[in-house]
Amino acid sequence: MKRAEQASRMQEIFRFLITGIICFAVEFILLVMLKEWFHLDTLIATPIAFMGSVAINYLMCVAWVFEGAKKNGHATKVGFFLTSAMGLLFNELFMLIFRLLFGEEAILFTILGFTVSMYMINKILATLLVMTWNYITKRTMLHANWLDKLQKRN
Repeated sequence: MKRAEQASRMQEIFRFLITGIICFAVEFILLVMLKEWFHLDTLIATPIAFMGSVAINYLMCVAWVFEGAKKNGHATKVGFFLTSAMGLLFNELFMLIFRLLFGEEAILFTILGFTVSMYMINKILATLLVMTWNYITKRTMLHANWLDKLQKRN
């Protein structure tokens, strides 16, 4: 990989990281609101919060993270959302596994009136695991445009 390509890839990874932080914040806040204010089970609140962050993630990835993504066709958009659906399934699976392993109702600590419960730590762990999946698949969908190429073959 040439130096210019490496620099471009590092910038892309940095933009993806910033996008991920913003989307995680949105998702985390939605999860906490749904769990604490509306008393939803985390396995119900998690996919709702995740879907909210996917919409923001898509807009940011197309507009800012992956250069040239705006030119991609309908098939690429479908691919983006299919990979997001897989991310949602992984996220839900990890949340279930972490619930079974660590529980989720235990209060770990309170700081400035904000109580940190185990489900919040579970969400952070699940997010870290799903983040790698998201980067690889979304880069493939939006940058390589492989679904449009596959569609043209058929």
